[in-house]
Amino acid sequence: MEHLEKPKPGTVPTTNPSRAQRRGARGHRWRRDAVELAAVFLSVTTADLVAKLVVHGPDGPVVLAASASALLATALFHTWWSHRHRLHGPPAPDAPAPPPTGPPAGPAARPGARGEPLTESLKGPLHDFEETALWRVRTTVQDSPGSLARVCAAFAARRVNIVSMQSHPLPAGAVDEFFVRAPRSLARADLTALVAGAGGHDIWTGPADAHDLVDVPTHVLALATRTALDAAELPIALRQLFGRCGIRQYPGAAARGAAGVDGHVLRLPVPSGDLIELTRPQLPFTPTEFARAQALVELDTLLGPRVPDVRARLSLPAGADLTVRRADAADKEAALAMHHRCSPDTLRKRYHGPVRDADRYLDHLLDARHGQTLAVEAADGRIVALGHLMWDDEGAEVAVLVEDAWQRRGLGLDLMRRMSALALEAGVDTVYAVTQSSNSGLIATMRRLAAPLDYQMEDGTLVITAHLAEAAEELPVPWQTRPGR
Repeated sequence: MEHLEKPKPGTVPTTNPSRAQRRGARGHRWRRDAVELAAVFLSVTTADLVAKLVVHGPDGPVVLAASASALLATALFHTWWSHRHRLHGPPAPDAPAPPPTGPPAGPAARPGARGEPLTESLKGPLHDFEETALWRVRTTVQDSPGSLARVCAAFAARRVNIVSMQSHPLPAGAVDEFFVRAPRSLARADLTALVAGAGGHDIWTGPADAHDLVDVPTHVLALATRTALDAAELPIALRQLFGRCGIRQYPGAAARGAAGVDGHVLRLPVPSGDLIELTRPQLPFTPTEFARAQALVELDTLLGPRVPDVRARLSLPAGADLTVRRADAADKEAALAMHHRCSPDTLRKRYHGPVRDADRYLDHLLDARHGQTLAVEAADGRIVALGHLMWDDEGAEVAVLVEDAWQRRGLGLDLMRRMSALALEAGVDTVYAVTQSSNSGLIATMRRLAAPLDYQMEDGTLVITAHLAEAAEELPVPWQTRPGR
């Protein structure tokens, strides 16, 4: 009788099966064949019974439909269970290990490994979460293959991420403008030196914020929409298109020089004969920017004078119901009638000059291209107060005129708050009022804005500047109906 010999120490057991093993395998196959044959007989018997029941039984079709539904439900359950098992079950013993997603776990890569401080070993992962700052970078590069790639490679080498980029073609070369997110450890001077080392020149860098990340075509279309709705939005649209810049409008284009770009000055002719001049000392203009500005001016000219019909109710404690609305050139006659009901002292405090010249200012003030004018209208159609918001360089001038019979009822304060809110909506965060030091009413009104104020005396004239950003929560929605004070 054969028996399996115990392998000696140090030897490898043979892999050839013995006679007993082969005999056990044959017995296992015989039992499996017998079970499969029995299953076939049972399946045939079951099928025969179902067929007879379907053919001869009264409920045959019902039984057949129920059987099909049961089989379908079983198949769906099996599919769901298999999918769930693959997602949540443990991997199979022979499943391949997933590829590594990080650096090899060598001694230097393990946190706290001997000879490596913990902070040093975590330098890589922590660097991904380093605080960053958003910068606007503009540089002129040569119009040659690879010039832009060199700048981008220099950014990448210092872990500076390019968020957006646009190019302004020039007759010789190109101006590339980037919005980048750089590590805070990279100073502004280092960023400039980085671009210079990559071949850029005439480099300008400045801080940016999330509002600058709007897609340029989308931004221009939004500004065009605002300009189309309100003629007073043109100066604001130009300011938001080019950033911080001064805007002036001069009568007669020939007196100010030819239209176009002259370094830091951009001149736009208006079909009426005026000239709009933009100045940006920190950054020169490009021909591409001139084309965008000219498109906005042409749109404004094509649409003509327009003022949106916005208004709000103002109820005074005495019971008078007033309407606050935008005014335009059609209100000149009503504004002149209010002038004639005002006292000379009231007109002198408002216009800072001879009373006889007050009427001639209305053509300019009621032109929507120079700013926004608010009118307080009584129930009988009379204008009893006017508020003027006039764009001027980076700020805006505010002025209020209230008819004598309606003074000290809160109309001046209501107009001042609404104009301040309109200025903030347009991106202007400082407004100023020019008056005389004896005009205690206007001074008190400015103080009630709850905004920090600057006072400056110039040749006997008082200039009060309000910084609106710190009082934004106190200002109303411009066209919100509210009770008077």
